[in-house]
Amino acid sequence: MSLTHKIDFAIILNVKNANPNGDPLNGNRPRADFSGIGEITDVCLKRKIRDRLQDAGESIFVQSDDRKIDGMPSLANRAKDKEFGLGPDAFNPKKSNKEQTTKLACQKWLDVRSFGQVFAFGKGEDTSGVSIAIRGPVTIQSAFSISPINITSTQITKSVSGEGDGSKKASDTMGMKHRVDSGIYVAFGAMSPQLAERTGFSDQDAEKIKSVLTKLFEGDASSARPEGSMQVIKLIWWKHDSKTGQYSSAKVHNSLKVNVDGSYTLTNLESLIPEEIDGF
Repeated sequence: MSLTHKIDFAIILNVKNANPNGDPLNGNRPRADFSGIGEITDVCLKRKIRDRLQDAGESIFVQSDDRKIDGMPSLANRAKDKEFGLGPDAFNPKKSNKEQTTKLACQKWLDVRSFGQVFAFGKGEDTSGVSIAIRGPVTIQSAFSISPINITSTQITKSVSGEGDGSKKASDTMGMKHRVDSGIYVAFGAMSPQLAERTGFSDQDAEKIKSVLTKLFEGDASSARPEGSMQVIKLIWWKHDSKTGQYSSAKVHNSLKVNVDGSYTLTNLESLIPEEIDGF
């Protein structure tokens, strides 16, 4: 059975001495707009949700390079693989159709039935230019800082492995490392029962995502994000009483006001009481 209630949610994040989401087109500096408001993109947040779901044993289609469990070199290979995917026949118009393939993909991979996916294949013997777009019921916005962030940049030296027999030390190279000194970020999301009917996204699936939202950064440490530098402070979870919901997502999200210290206030919405969950 698909999702029975509309759901809205908000995630309050704390960043301290970390680069939450570097911009590769700007020297990997933390993302920020012209007014200094920091950003963690929705793509970055979805990546972390997928990773935490995969850590929990869920079947994930869009796997990160360092978490591949099947050795597939590309999404196309994973989709067409007989053991780990749907098999080539699922994308052969002579042996299947888009509705059947969509149903199989949603049944197999939690991230596909949650966020949707585009299966696009070039013309070939089996695919014949097949393109399948699946629209997912779970949407999440980019996280933005409550106030302008202060970015500290430090010059570093990087030692790399050079060529040769090892008798000579490789030349060190200069580089830059950037961090956000401190910042509170907020991201909003929603789950649509109407779209869930198309992918089979269920109440149980919603609970699985809910369970990982409080621990997005566990097991995600790196030199740019040391252990303890990224934290989910609070998850606010609004579960409406019907598929259409008592209020629009915009009104629900606007009922939350977050302060620069991470504290927050909630405007009372009659008959819609949110669940306030501490971060992991």
